[in-house]
Amino acid sequence: MGHIREYYERIIKLSESEWHFIARHFRRRIYKRNEVITARGQIENNLFFVESGIVRFCIPDEEKEITFHFCFNKEFTCAYDSFLTQTPSEYELQALVETIVWYISYEDLQHIYAHSEVGNYLGRHIAEKLFLTKSKREVSLLKYSAKERYINLFTEQPEIIKLIPLKYVASYIGITPQGLSRIRREIC
Repeated sequence: MGHIREYYERIIKLSESEWHFIARHFRRRIYKRNEVITARGQIENNLFFVESGIVRFCIPDEEKEITFHFCFNKEFTCAYDSFLTQTPSEYELQALVETIVWYISYEDLQHIYAHSEVGNYLGRHIAEKLFLTKSKREVSLLKYSAKERYINLFTEQPEIIKLIPLKYVASYIGITPQGLSRIRREIC
C-alpha cells in the first residue's frame, strides 16, 4: 500500500491517523493477463489503484472492438461513470498483463467522504484528474489527424507504444491496424 500513500502524499500530507483510516478500506487483488476486471453490463463497485500492470478500457463487439483508454502503474482507475451513478457499465476493463490493484468499494469510499475532510480532498483531486484525462482524449480525437494523434501518443505516452499490442494502439487512435502500419512507415 506504500504506492497509494506516495500518490496521496504528492497531493497532501497525511497524518498517521488519516492514513490508517483510509488504508484500512483498501483491499489487494491480482488479475491474470487478459482477465476482465469490470465486465460490460456490470455495475462498477470499486475504485482501483494500479500498483503494477496495464488496464485497457474497451467496448467489446463481435465485429469491431474499440479500445479507448489505458491505465498504467500508480494510477487510479475504474469504469468511473458506472461507479458514480451505480448503473451498468457500457464498456469493460481488462488486465492486459498480470495486474496488481488495490481497490476500495463505492460504499467504503462514501464512508471516507462522510468522515474525513482529507478523504474528500483526495477524492476530488482524483475525480478532477480522471476528468482532465477524458477531456484531453476527446479534444485529441476532434482536433488532430490520426497521424498527429499517433505522434502525440508516441511523444506523451511512449509506454503505450512499447507495451501495448499495435491492434489496440490503432483502435485507441481511431484507425485500423493497416492504417497504423501506413503511418508508422511514413514516420520511419
